[in-house]
Order: sequence, then C-alpha cells, then structure tokens
Amino acid sequence: MLQPSAHTDTFTRDNLPAFDSWPDLLLGGFDYPDRLNAGVALTDAMVAQGFGDRTALIGNGRRRTYKELADWTNRLAHVLVDDLGVRPGNRVLIRSANNPAMVACWLAATKAGAVVVNTMPMLRAGELAKYVEKAEITHALCDTRLMDEMTACAKMSDHLNTVVGFDGTANHDAELDRLALEKPVGFEAVETSQDDVALIGFTSGSTGNPKATLHFHRDLLIVADGYAREVLKVQPDDIFVGSPPLAFTFGLGGLAIFPLRFGAAATLLEAATPPNMIEIIEKYKATVCFTAPTAYRAMLRAMDEGADLSSLRAAVSAGETLPAPVYDEWKAKTGKPMLDGIGATEMLHIFITNRFEDHKPACTGKPVVGYQARVIGPDGAEVAPGEVGQLAVRGPTGCRYLRGERQDEYVRDGWNITGDAFVMDGDGYFRFAARSDDMIISAGYNIAGPEVEAALLAHDAVAECAVIGVPDDDRGQIVEAHVVLGGDEAPSKALVKLLQDHVKAMIAPYKYPRSIIFAKALPKTESGKIQRFRLRDAE
Repeated sequence: MLQPSAHTDTFTRDNLPAFDSWPDLLLGGFDYPDRLNAGVALTDAMVAQGFGDRTALIGNGRRRTYKELADWTNRLAHVLVDDLGVRPGNRVLIRSANNPAMVACWLAATKAGAVVVNTMPMLRAGELAKYVEKAEITHALCDTRLMDEMTACAKMSDHLNTVVGFDGTANHDAELDRLALEKPVGFEAVETSQDDVALIGFTSGSTGNPKATLHFHRDLLIVADGYAREVLKVQPDDIFVGSPPLAFTFGLGGLAIFPLRFGAAATLLEAATPPNMIEIIEKYKATVCFTAPTAYRAMLRAMDEGADLSSLRAAVSAGETLPAPVYDEWKAKTGKPMLDGIGATEMLHIFITNRFEDHKPACTGKPVVGYQARVIGPDGAEVAPGEVGQLAVRGPTGCRYLRGERQDEYVRDGWNITGDAFVMDGDGYFRFAARSDDMIISAGYNIAGPEVEAALLAHDAVAECAVIGVPDDDRGQIVEAHVVLGGDEAPSKALVKLLQDHVKAMIAPYKYPRSIIFAKALPKTESGKIQRFRLRDAE
C-alpha cells in the first residue's frame, strides 16, 4: 500500500503500472520514515551529522563542501518554486555533462518535490523530444553551453513550457545562477513520501528503444545503503571518480548518491576519457573508480608507462562484460580485485557483484544484500546449476515502467527478468553468458558472444571487439567479430587467420568467429556500453 503522496501534480503516481504487475519488493532491513526527501538526506542531513566542512564535490576547478552544496541547492530550489513555478510532481529535465552544477540542479529539484529526468549532453532535439513527450516534462534546466538542442526541443513540444539555463562551469553566470544568488540559504523542502517518484530513468544501450523507469525517494537511498555500504564499504575519506554519465543510474549512483550518502567526495569530469581519469586519480588520490572494461584496459597500459594509480582501493566494472584477461592483469598489477557487477536501469543499480573478499575471474559474483537471484528456463522454473537460462532477480528495488509499458515482459511471477543469460554454479556464483539477444545459435550450438570476445581480447593485437551472430544459409547463424586493433597492428588476411586459430586454441573450436571485420571504433553508448544491435542492424 502506497503512502499518501506529496505531489500536487499526480502524473507519476497516476501512471505507475498496475500494482499486481509489480515485482515482489523485499524491503526487510531497509527502513525509512514515511516522509523522506532524498535531496535533503544527501545534503542538509549530512551537514547536521557534522560533515558540513568536508568536501562533497570537486569539478571545474573548485571544491565544494557539504555546507556549500546544501546552501547552493536550497537557493536553487527557491528559484524553481518561487520564480519558475515548479510544483511537487512536475517533471524537470536536466541537460548537462558531469559537473557539480548538474548535481546541484538534480538535488534542488528533488528538494522541491519534482521528478527529475537527467539527460546526456549528446542527445539531439528529436531524442530529447521523445523523453519530453513520454514523461510530459514541463520544465528543463540546461547548461547554457548545450542550449541549442534544448531550445529546438522546446519548440516542438506542447508540454515543455519553461527552459532555463545554468552555468555548468564554476562562474555562476547564467539566468538560474543569478536568480539563485539573491535567494536565502534556507529552504523548506517538500515532505515527499518515501514512495513518491523522485527519478525517471530512461533505459539505454542494447535494445535501442528507451523505456521510462520510475524510482522512489527510498530507492535512491537503498542502492547506497545496500551495495555501497555492504560491498564498497564507503568511508568519509573516499574520493570517487568515474566515466558513466550522471544521466545513467549507474553514474548517478556511483558519482553522486554513494559518496554523498557517506560524507565522501566525488570528482566530476565533463570529458571522462581514460587520460583525464588517470590525471584526476593521480592528482586527488582517488580511491573508488566506476568505469567500463575498455577504460580499465587503457589504465593498465598507462601503468606500464608509469602512471600511479595505487590510491585506488576499488575498481568497479559494469555496463559491459568484464573479460577475464582484464581482471587477471588488473589483479596482477595492483594486487586488488576488480569488482565486476551487473545492474539495470530498471533495478536502479548493481544487484549481483563480486566482493573484495570473495571474487573470481569471469564471474559476476553473488547477490547484493537484500536481493535474491536465480536462473530460470522458458517455463519460469529454476534450472539446474551449470545450465544456461534467464536471470531473474528481486529485492528492495524493482521495475516500474511508466504507464506499465511492456511491464509484463520484464516482470513475471514477482521476479524481474533482466534479459541476460546466466549460469549459476553449485556454490551460488553467477556467471554471465550473454544478453539474451547476444546468444548465437550456430549449427545447433549455443554460443555466448562475450565468451568469444574474451578469447579475442586475450590476444595482444586486439584492443576492443564485439561479437554478433549473422544469418548464414548453412548454419543458421555464424559468429562474426568486429575487431579494433591495438598499437601498430594492420588488418590482413593473415591476421584474420591468426585470430581465428587463437580463439580455437582458447575455447571450443566451434565457437571461433568465421567472419572477422576490422573496425576503427565500435558503436557505444556514452557510458561505454557497446551497442551490438547497431552492428546487427548494419548487416
């Protein structure tokens, strides 16, 4: 039963999926007051706990303490309510790269009781318009450097009536900032319900068709009080760094919610390339890193050239399968494990993971505290250990699609069906096999694309690769590898043969790529997730 809502704009409460289509929610151990505002919990409440003078955010050339962040977000919240007419429950879109101003706008809108939609700077007007129409977004806050596409989007929307610019640098020189500087630092935040919607996360990546997922105020704290507390063991002295956009729930958790929940600091990079991350790690002695395996491979090469990344105590990999060779090399060079995990926008963050004290290569690990997972067959029954099936998970967070769109595809019998093929071994460890749409069936054999990718990546000539199945008259499908070469390697027929023989020697020979295509780059989302569907669509 839902708590009484504080939203006067009841759009998100009205458009939750039917309650009987929700997954089972296992909330034991996650106890929050009925009235809960996540924006307050991550700012003013931290000041009250004594963290006011500690650094909260680092970015664009300056540090901001928790007290400064609380005051800043309160001033911004005043502008949203007093000047822009934001009402509790209104949807507010934020368009920005990763910087402290984006975090401040998200927290301010959350304090004002709005439902936030964070978006990536790469999106064009037409893509933004899809979000605006689906979520009936009324207000947008946009970094002035990215205003052109936002303005074009507003012109094609009947819903978006207010677009205001903010300064994503440290200068406070834009309309929103100038209005905020005249406001008091005290703000009476909306006393939202713990199950009022606080965030709409749009799915991205492998399917190509984004859906809107609805997350409550309590969900934002659950992912910190579960994964970040139990697995990362976050301490106030930690300094976070990473590449995923704050627009993705993986990035919002790892680079905002997790550090702010525990009085730690986040360093935010607008261009989070591996060289820039390496520079930040060395400069600030960052301790926790969130990025994709591709970036970790670049960091390993940088270590060979003298980069000092010894301050990192936690290297979290998600968003793309972590190949065993990357894991092994990282552990050999640092003496510390790489924490592979799997999450989903629908679940908000990571729900199965390795741990510092319990980790294996080519293994995703065990469920995070509060979550349960199993591997099921087509009939929904649990399969035997060692058998490939669909991953099903349930816990304190779960899928709620706006208007219930395709809810019955993701949620079955109370379980979230993530669309991933997994194997669970006899000891309860989960191993990723493939996205369901990455499983290749060739001449009757089931071949997991990521397994072939891991074999290819173990060859020194291969920098990156993506494996897909392509139609074949004789075999139904064949394995096709798209390969980005490293160093001074040049494409050749001889290299194709060399890589094919290498894969045959590494794994069962029938899994080798019968087609190898050399590419300069692979299509990816902004968080580094390879978009294999684009390779398939191009066939």
